Amino acid sequence: MDQEPLPSVASLQGTLFDFAIAELVRQHRQSFPPLWTAESWAKLLIWLALSCGCSGDTLALEAFAAALGPTLTARMRRLFFERELPDLNLRVMADPAEQQVLLLALEAGPVPGAPQAIAAERVAAALEAVGLSPLVTDDRLRWQSLEALVAVPWRR
Repeated sequence: MDQEPLPSVASLQGTLFDFAIAELVRQHRQSFPPLWTAESWAKLLIWLALSCGCSGDTLALEAFAAALGPTLTARMRRLFFERELPDLNLRVMADPAEQQVLLLALEAGPVPGAPQAIAAERVAAALEAVGLSPLVTDDRLRWQSLEALVAVPWRR
């Protein structure tokens, strides 16, 4: 019997770190109002920096941000501004740096592999569920439906 090789220590540590940082972001992303804003994201990063022993001065915060690096920062930001709503079968991606909020189906429709349009009522319910309704346009004529994706512009 062939036995699969054991993962390396570095691989296990990397996986553990990745898991831990993702859970940390998910558990604390609601803690920094106003939600769905760049300010909220900055507050999370400052909290993380202070929790890691950095002082609150500009140089220390910049050093912390540089230590995270662009790849980890981008992944954390995506997790911070993304929600999965299994009951509505939708993923909401609402980064305020983007032009619009994106809503995607978590699973394909009844025909395997065939994209299915997302009903406006489901989109509205998802936006309400995550607290985005007051922040996006309620003019459904401006919502763009592209098969299994709906783009909703921010209210700016």
